[in-house]
Amino acid sequence: MSSTPSTRDRILATAERLFAEAGIGATSLRTITTAAGVNLAAVNYHFGSKDALVEAVYRRHLEPLNHARLRRLEMIEQAANGEPLDVETIVRAFVEPLVEQARTGASGAVLTRLLAQSLHEAAGYVERFYARENDAVLQRYRDAMQRAIPALSPDEICWRLNFMLGTLHNAFLDAGLLKLLDHDAGKQRAETGPEVTLAQLIPFLVAGLTAPGQEAATR
Repeated sequence: MSSTPSTRDRILATAERLFAEAGIGATSLRTITTAAGVNLAAVNYHFGSKDALVEAVYRRHLEPLNHARLRRLEMIEQAANGEPLDVETIVRAFVEPLVEQARTGASGAVLTRLLAQSLHEAAGYVERFYARENDAVLQRYRDAMQRAIPALSPDEICWRLNFMLGTLHNAFLDAGLLKLLDHDAGKQRAETGPEVTLAQLIPFLVAGLTAPGQEAATR
């Protein structure tokens, strides 16, 4: 049996790499077809449009990631027997599946860059698709976090989860900013992989999520 990737898979892999490197808006179909060694008709046949290709690229990564996040949340909720979960446990259930994918070399690097692109991409359809694909997962984690930190209002929970997502996606992009602050720390992060980032990230996220709310701060 031949191990040569199919035309569809070759287009997907090429689009993933180019989207991660340059962004969705800056990557034309012509650039993708040239790099993949196919013609525009092949893209139209397999995907129909650039928007559909973008969705296929994201879906290929988001579906297994979200499945893993939901599975972990269900497992820790079952173990808790109806009691509120510990905040760190919730954070780890959400973050660690991304770290596990980030460990998979080139594929993991593409995923983290794509996720960051989805937060910053100006195209409305990217934002809508990303929201649709992640809605069920984010609602489940929001509800779990609200039960874990009942002193916070629903608005405060949403704001803090928003900050968590932004921090999480940017944390795994690269060590460039870290090197500006501390060359040795940036070098260590680059050489040892996502575990170093995770060790610093989890306590930071937990501290931010559990900080006193506005009502408590004004007392």
